[in-house]
Amino acid sequence: MDNRLNYYVEALLNYGRREGLLLSEGDVIYSRNRLLALLQEDGDEYTGKLRPEEETEIADLQLVDILQGLLLEADIKNLVDGTSIAACDLFDSQLMDCLLPRPSEVEAKFRLLQQQSPKAATDYFYHLSQASDYIRTYRVCKDEKWQTATDYGMLDITINLSKPEKDPRAIKAAATLKSGTYPQCVLCKEAMGYKGRLNYPGRSNHRIIPLTLAGEDWYLQYSPYVYYNEHCIVLSATHRKMAVTAPTFERLLEFVRQFPHYCLGSNADLPIVGGSILSHDHFQGGAYVFPMQKAQVLFSLPPLPDFPQVQVDYLNWPLSVLRLRSAAAEALVGAADRILQAWRTYSDPACAILAQSAVDGKEEKHNTITPIARNLGQEYELALVLRNNRTSPEYPLGIFHPHADKHHIKKENIGLIEVMGLAVLPARLQSELQALQQELIKGKTGENNAALQIHSSWAGDLLKRYGAAAFRGEEGQALLRRAVGEVFASCLEDAGVYKLDAAGIEGVKRFYASL
Repeated sequence: MDNRLNYYVEALLNYGRREGLLLSEGDVIYSRNRLLALLQEDGDEYTGKLRPEEETEIADLQLVDILQGLLLEADIKNLVDGTSIAACDLFDSQLMDCLLPRPSEVEAKFRLLQQQSPKAATDYFYHLSQASDYIRTYRVCKDEKWQTATDYGMLDITINLSKPEKDPRAIKAAATLKSGTYPQCVLCKEAMGYKGRLNYPGRSNHRIIPLTLAGEDWYLQYSPYVYYNEHCIVLSATHRKMAVTAPTFERLLEFVRQFPHYCLGSNADLPIVGGSILSHDHFQGGAYVFPMQKAQVLFSLPPLPDFPQVQVDYLNWPLSVLRLRSAAAEALVGAADRILQAWRTYSDPACAILAQSAVDGKEEKHNTITPIARNLGQEYELALVLRNNRTSPEYPLGIFHPHADKHHIKKENIGLIEVMGLAVLPARLQSELQALQQELIKGKTGENNAALQIHSSWAGDLLKRYGAAAFRGEEGQALLRRAVGEVFASCLEDAGVYKLDAAGIEGVKRFYASL
């Protein structure tokens, strides 16, 4: 066996011990043999011994360095194309799977810890998802993050460096495609342990936890991109399209009852205002308090006649949010469903809201809701965000979608995460903002730079407001970041069906009175 291959195999096994993936000598032996098989080594020259200085070295080796070493050796043996990130990701997820317990073992430990506390169970599962490299923390940690003060409070801004930007029209087209492959989508339960392919991520090291929500089978997993702390995904056992219904509210509340330290929400179930995956019913949540959840109450509304125990407030937030609170989960579901059913068919032309219209000769429905649930201890909370996905010649991507003057910063749908005030911005902005800062310092807008032309109009406005000198150094970087956050706030304002002006507030009250 090649000495370097021996070195990195033992380093990976040591990592497994260190992170609690390998708990006994039997686990180590078994995992070593699985690694040798995957690396196509028969062990004739294997010793398993390292020099004292190598033993010291591997104690401090980071996982990313260990995997890079093994991928290089695998490339030399023609087991993987080392120039392909996708191929390497498929292969190293198989390497990590050699260290992991079976799904039933993961579930058994989760259930045991859950008896102690829900948080102990999720702490274990989150650590496993990171230690297994399913969450590639060495990539996620490169994401840029900051906060921007706005009229609505602090907004959280992130530039995501591990996921490509999506076009809303491509998302809409994907929602209409028939499922015909295995697994049917990246959220299907069948993805667990799946080797993957070049157009489907490797999931050999993926584990999920079965749940029962409102009498249905669901699963808990974590997002490999981790946009925020413990970013979890709760997915239906059945591959079916997103749908927001009364049972949706029941499932959300049941989840936060079982895991009171997490919030959970659902993307809307229509294109443009929905998330990026509309083909599989799922929720997103985690151990994170979003800016929207800290928003102030703009005004309170009287309880609905049939649900006097449900408190209803309208939030000072750029999107249109009715916040419901009650100690009675059943009443909360009933009130939320009443609002949902009314909103589905409600039109208010004065505010450009039409419940349906003719699109390509067919009647298309436009109104839906983005719901988010929390467990506040003594009571539950459901935030209902009113959404409408209508388009027009002036706004072909959506009337209540970020308008074209902001697409240089944010063109994707305003989905669940953005609704709550966390911007997930495309990776291209990292280099573009760095280059744009240098242009601004020179008093230029980047209009002659092909990569910066999309920002030139915005850059011109910034120069008029602040002057070139304001963009020098770290203070200039902070100013530019603040300006990005202000654009995101404007994106959220575009997405609000009722604006926070006199006409919008009167519109909200008209809708609520119709209930």
